[in-house]
Amino acid sequence: MIKKTYQVTIDAPVDHVFKTMLDKQTYKQWTALFNPSSDFEGSWEKGEKIYFIGINEQGEKEGMVAEIAEHIPNKYISIRHKGILDQGKEVLEGPAVEGWAGALENYTFEEISGGTTVTVDVDTNEEYIDYFDDAWPKALQKLKELCETRS
Repeated sequence: MIKKTYQVTIDAPVDHVFKTMLDKQTYKQWTALFNPSSDFEGSWEKGEKIYFIGINEQGEKEGMVAEIAEHIPNKYISIRHKGILDQGKEVLEGPAVEGWAGALENYTFEEISGGTTVTVDVDTNEEYIDYFDDAWPKALQKLKELCETRS
């Protein structure tokens, strides 16, 4: 696994940024930069299962199966990826998941003079580096816009 880090500074209080990132409606907006049908099902609470989903070209739900490894409100969220959702079924082992199962996606929120710095640390493999290097900055810019226009 390769760790990639992305960061954005947002002119809004940390509690507003944290809420905007996780709220169902605004989550769909900033993560649309990864997948236009991006959504989640489940809970952001520590130890809970969560699905990060989208609709594929065949109209089927697919995505990632994960658990919330840590949740410290307004400070930190850690997501541990466990598998994939394929045609509505969990796949937790086998070739489709063995390259990245256990990968972490960590969000750190730091208050800085009235604003917030969001740092995202993502475990990935070589195959997704270019995609992440393109999509993450755009998604974080969208999060920034959402937070700054609604703060």
